[in-house]
Amino acid sequence: MAAIGLAISRTVHVTLSALGLAALLHTHPVLFDVVRWFGAAYLLFLAWKMLRAGETEGVKEANVTGSGLVAVRSGVMTNLLNPKALMFCALLLPQFISTENDLTAQYLTLGIILVGLGFAFDVLYALAASRLAKRFSGSGAIQKVTKLLFSTVFGFAAIRLAIGGN
Repeated sequence: MAAIGLAISRTVHVTLSALGLAALLHTHPVLFDVVRWFGAAYLLFLAWKMLRAGETEGVKEANVTGSGLVAVRSGVMTNLLNPKALMFCALLLPQFISTENDLTAQYLTLGIILVGLGFAFDVLYALAASRLAKRFSGSGAIQKVTKLLFSTVFGFAAIRLAIGGN
């Protein structure tokens, strides 16, 4: 379900690139910084949320549909608030666009390829991560270390995004 969220946000990035909004962010660094700071704040939120996971034993998502929607939302927000993903679309896609041909058809074709390949990769990645999670789910110590490790990674990524600039 997270892969669906990532695909939705990639679709938005391709659309924004086609509309020239990504180029606007590139030429107006203040707007880019706003997106960057929102992304850093979201990563800190994820780090905090991960650290708190398990403190309220027995509190899980109410049902599969609810948890699926949470995963979609998380996938959308994580990638949508990633300014580097938007800039990737803004800088990569125009290199393959010819102004002599129909721009809409070209962006549509490239967008389908980018979103489709990204979705396939994300699904494979999620399946592999799920298998690993099942393998290590029995040990409370491993869960604590994993939770601390990933929350630390999210925290450092937020700091890197906040102070890293470009």
